[in-house]
Amino acid sequence: MNLRVGDVVEVRGEAEILATLDERGELDGLPFMPEMLAFCGRRMTVHKVAHKLCDTQTRSGLRRMERAVHLTGARCDGSAHGGCQTACSLYWKEAWLKRAGDGGEASPAVPEGRLLPLLEVNTRKPPGADGEERYSCQATELLRAAPVCLPVRSVGQYVTDVRSGNVGPVRTVHALLIGVFNRLQAVSRRVLPKRLWFREGLRWGFLRPGLRGRTPTGSLDLRPGELVRVKPQAEILATLNQDMLNRGLGFEEEMARYCGKVVRVQARVERCIDERSGRLLTMKSPCITLESVVCQGVHSLNCPREFVPFWREIWLERVTP
Repeated sequence: MNLRVGDVVEVRGEAEILATLDERGELDGLPFMPEMLAFCGRRMTVHKVAHKLCDTQTRSGLRRMERAVHLTGARCDGSAHGGCQTACSLYWKEAWLKRAGDGGEASPAVPEGRLLPLLEVNTRKPPGADGEERYSCQATELLRAAPVCLPVRSVGQYVTDVRSGNVGPVRTVHALLIGVFNRLQAVSRRVLPKRLWFREGLRWGFLRPGLRGRTPTGSLDLRPGELVRVKPQAEILATLNQDMLNRGLGFEEEMARYCGKVVRVQARVERCIDERSGRLLTMKSPCITLESVVCQGVHSLNCPREFVPFWREIWLERVTP
């Protein structure tokens, strides 16, 4: 369809979408999920062309996705997946869309109500060894939907970034330079003695944690709508261990770009699906998501996935209006 950012499309009806799916409710390894049914028949705008994505399961880098987009405002609400609050940006295959105004072909003659049962059955994986329930969703199946790695040297991805409208030329060059720098740093850590490492071999952003022992905790009892300020980078780094974690939750370069910014609390997060196992995790202490704060992909070659980062309350401070 050669879709670009800003194009208006219409999500096809249930019967048309059902005709594209296999017995697992998937197209090219990508599930169509029950949470997506609410968008059927709606006109929506292309937010990003999802031609690549970050591998957040095995950290293999970027993966190539074929014929898919993200739509503005279309995030998973987790209603069919145990109330998961990760709020992933949904992937839409072009086969599930049509350009607004196109009549298209007649819908296949299939009985109404067949799609939801198929999708609901396939939201579950076989239970774990301990009998624990496991879920299947687009996030858990992304490595099957995008099995081909996309190396930094693949020039075509940058052309697509600009041509699709995902980012401009300056942003593309910026992200490419960061990507090349990070790979050079990784090579230097493997082959050079430590005394020859540049800036200790750190990735661009040069985040260095400040703790060796147990990480601290803090509670503000924040609620949606409250104003907060993201603490300065140095204060957050002082709460992280050598793996850049605070009680298991990571802080990354993309998050450091928001340090000092004043934003509103979006939600308190208590449940999320582990992408690798499909287990629904319940957090011992809730995390926070912030309005309009997403991973912009600057440190990941302009990945358009726009993952929503989780924040510890100790990384934030309440702001009085």
